[in-house]
Amino acid sequence: MKTFDSRRRRNIRILAAVALLLIAADVILSVSLRAPHVLSGWILFSLVVLLALYNVRKKLPFLPLGSSSAWLQVHIYAGLLAVLLFVLHVRWRIPNGVFESILALLFVAVAASGIVGLIMSRIFARRLTTRGAEVIYERIPVFQRRLHLEVEQLVMSCLADAGSTALSHLYLARLKPFFEKPRNFWQHLMQSHRARHRLLVEIESHERYLNDAEKKAMREIADRVRAKDDLDYQYAHQASLKYWLFAHVPLTYALLVFIVFHVVLVYAFSGDLN
Repeated sequence: MKTFDSRRRRNIRILAAVALLLIAADVILSVSLRAPHVLSGWILFSLVVLLALYNVRKKLPFLPLGSSSAWLQVHIYAGLLAVLLFVLHVRWRIPNGVFESILALLFVAVAASGIVGLIMSRIFARRLTTRGAEVIYERIPVFQRRLHLEVEQLVMSCLADAGSTALSHLYLARLKPFFEKPRNFWQHLMQSHRARHRLLVEIESHERYLNDAEKKAMREIADRVRAKDDLDYQYAHQASLKYWLFAHVPLTYALLVFIVFHVVLVYAFSGDLN
């Protein structure tokens, strides 16, 4: 069975060979005074259609259309090849005209968002295994509410037993906002522990105002703060991977529509392209 590294090396060699073949064809057509942009344009259009089909494949997992991992590999390398074809197609220049400029900007946006998404998927997938238990994204609010309820019960129990308001004041000022919803989104993406450390230090500093029962409750609350922070870490990374698609997929379909109009306009007003 081939390892991931060996498959990647094989795919890179195939990509390099196809890229060299396309560059050679472009040079030959240019020297022979043909229209190389016709070849690069149609291949580029075909690749964009193939890239858009990957999202369709993900929505139809029950169909025998090959594994999702195989489609992903094709998507990645076809995307890289599309970048080369785009450069060949525009002849290494900035497009002229409003329509061509919008089309070029759309392609750059799709390519850039695809590269960003690839980097994120590689980095974030490793990060998600390093902190807290892996949680299904849709289940995160359930665990968040559960932790919030447990902390609220601990505070109410101390208030009823001891009559002290020190813990309840801390809960209303700092703990309730922290547990109500995901927090520190960007800090988690930046791998910063500052907000977590600051809240735990604040909790520890309040222990001198508490009796023994409240101190025990406070230590349990601190454990739940750590659990909630790990949950927020999972949320930040999983949400980023999901929200990224809200940009990449619509941009891909918009690009496809603009390419179709581009083809129609070219053949309508350019006459013989050979």
